[in-house]
Order: sequence, then C-alpha cells, then structure tokens
Amino acid sequence: MNAMPDPRPLFARAAEQLAALIKTVRPEQLAAPTPCSEFDVRTLLSHIVSVTRRIGVVGAGGDGLAVPRFAEGVPDDGWSVAYEEMRAGAIAAWADSARLDAQVQVPWGTVPGRAALSGFVLELVTHTWDLSEGLGRPLELDQELAEFALAFAQQALPADRRGEGVPFEAVLPAPEGADAYGQLAAWLGRRPLADR
Repeated sequence: MNAMPDPRPLFARAAEQLAALIKTVRPEQLAAPTPCSEFDVRTLLSHIVSVTRRIGVVGAGGDGLAVPRFAEGVPDDGWSVAYEEMRAGAIAAWADSARLDAQVQVPWGTVPGRAALSGFVLELVTHTWDLSEGLGRPLELDQELAEFALAFAQQALPADRRGEGVPFEAVLPAPEGADAYGQLAAWLGRRPLADR
C-alpha cells in the first residue's frame, strides 16, 4: 500500500470542488432527493461535513470512528461555512508526510494513511456526484478526480464484495457514453436521478 501515490493533492482538489458545489445550494433545495436514497440534500450535507471532520481527526492521529456519521447544529444557511471549517482542518491535519505511512483506524479497517486518504477521496468524489445530481448539476465536475476514485473503487471494492456491511449496491452497467462520474456511480450501484 505504501507504493500508492500521495493522495493529498487529489484530496485538496476534491475538497475544493465540493466546497464550490456546496456554495451553490439554495435553501429550497435542501429537501431535494439525491441518488443516495437514504439522503436528501440536507442529510447529505450533514454527512459530508461529518466525514470531512473525520478525515481531519484521522489525519491528526485521532480516532475517526469516534466521529458521528452526521453533523449536528448546522443551520440551513450554514453548510458552506461548516464545510469550509472542516475542509481547512482536514488539509492541515494531513500536512505531515509521516501521516501517509502511519497506520490509521477508519470505518473499513486499519490501513496506512495514504490508503485511508485515498478512500476519503473516493468518498468525497462520490458524494460530490450525489450532491451535483440532487442540485441539478450546477457545475462541471473534474473528470480526473472521478478517474482516480473509479480506479481506487475498482481495486478496493470489487464487484463480488457487495452485500451486508458494504454501503454500496451491486455494480450496474454504466450508461452508454457515461463520463468518469457516471462510470463511478454505476460501479457503486448508483443511478442518476433522471433514470429512476
């Protein structure tokens, strides 16, 4: 795993892209559905803020499992500010290159930091697509980030490892002409809202 490239530049780009997307959220969109069937836009934002906090806690050497799955107390007009705070903390927490080779505890096991942060890139990129779909695709998304996330997902989440305890549905065929986000979504068992 230590032969994996440094995922910090991709994490920073993924977090920046997500920040730009969160800034587009209007209050009337908070109850809108997303492709992640258990989350509307508000619940997805709460999860994103919490996950980003977890990324910072893990990077700082703390117990990421102790971070709740959802953020609490964020007002409807405060998601962008809350995310920016967590994003800045997460980037700072991973500044020390030694964290990339340290063993860290994440929800999917004990892994080297670089594998954990790569997994978090996958999570942020996936939720960026979920949020973009829920918001009506307001921004063009960075395809290179989705290509990285797809390659990581195909390695870490093979098609035969789905079912109980895995938060992804069975692999779906990607729509014809799908971009990297569409391919990633299909690999993770997600469908665009328009296809439901």
